[in-house]
Amino acid sequence: MKIHAEALLFDNDGTLVSSLESVNRCWTRWAHEYGITAEDFARIELHGRPAVEIAADLLPPAVVPEALARIEQLEVEDVAGGVQLLPGAAALLDRLPADRWAVVTSATRRLAEARLEEAGIRPKAMIAADDVTRGKPDPEPYLRAARLLGVDPARCVVFEDAPAGLAAGRAAGMTTVALTTTHAASALIADVVVPDLSSVSAQATVDGVEITTAE
Repeated sequence: MKIHAEALLFDNDGTLVSSLESVNRCWTRWAHEYGITAEDFARIELHGRPAVEIAADLLPPAVVPEALARIEQLEVEDVAGGVQLLPGAAALLDRLPADRWAVVTSATRRLAEARLEEAGIRPKAMIAADDVTRGKPDPEPYLRAARLLGVDPARCVVFEDAPAGLAAGRAAGMTTVALTTTHAASALIADVVVPDLSSVSAQATVDGVEITTAE
């Protein structure tokens, strides 16, 4: 399948890199410190959402700022050796003009930059949790990324592994490509579903990027 776009917008964790083991270690420790049970975690959506929203679902409002600072610190300290580049990510990004793509992540900027640096990815443009008032599945992060790049949202393609991120992309009016790196295909609603970015190729054009996907 071929899609012509003006810009490509990538989620980070589960799309460009995998930090799943690090995330599990850090959030398990964080939960233990704050007395949060596995049952508490089971009742909320975790993947692809900003930490501030997860903390707000689990803790009293007065505790949230301290708890947010704590989970960010734990995750930043665990970055070294805790991040792996996912298949196809480097090859795809290497073919894209720097002003035609952005990272759109639910992580804080500090944490996102640490993980991307560990994986050797240096985006020119990024929207992080610090940059929005409403995180995924709200469309705000992706709409802000489109504005940052100066492109029409309808001419953007979103690459995501999580239902919340795909919902954000759809709500923003963008074409969505789902990766089955963290969820089964049956859980993902998207225009195209692929195993990972090794199933995607790109070619820069005069006015954007033409991508080809192997479904």
